[in-house]
Amino acid sequence: MKAASVLPGLVFVGLLAGGCASAGRYGYARAYVALDDEAAWAARSQEPVYDDVRRAPEPFRGQVLSFFGVVRSVGPAEGGVTRLALQVRTHQERHLCEEDSESSCRVTVSARDGGAFTAAVTLRPDDMDGENRLQTNSLVRVFGTVTPGEYDPDGGPVVQVRYYRHWPRGQYVTTASAQLMRR
Repeated sequence: MKAASVLPGLVFVGLLAGGCASAGRYGYARAYVALDDEAAWAARSQEPVYDDVRRAPEPFRGQVLSFFGVVRSVGPAEGGVTRLALQVRTHQERHLCEEDSESSCRVTVSARDGGAFTAAVTLRPDDMDGENRLQTNSLVRVFGTVTPGEYDPDGGPVVQVRYYRHWPRGQYVTTASAQLMRR
């Protein structure tokens, strides 16, 4: 294992998986690699402009949308559902890498907050407990539908999540790390 280096607001731990052809669970690659289950959702979803959905959600009724978001809070909801307060982040096509090896690359999203939204999600058991649980400052990519007329306290849309992918703190970076990592 490589020694941890401190990045702005984030601890970056690089695992060196020499010769590994897969990007793994957290997508250690220069470009985004969807998980097998995720690929089907990505193929049928749209990635609309956040402000379009916030201002006029009606045209998006019933369509599967996808957003990346950094978790601001996690709270219970009815029926075993968890409500995530999120800040939209734009995914960067080219991920940042600490070294030349793909295993040092991390999924990269914008450092700038793109707006608030809420995700209603049923968490998988491995995202509920432990060091890598879904928590504040985790990154998620959600696939789901918005309910027109339903808004979170910050005026953002509420997404009923059908599928999600989770990156714990330290397993992704923001563009704020660009000066410390190679492109």
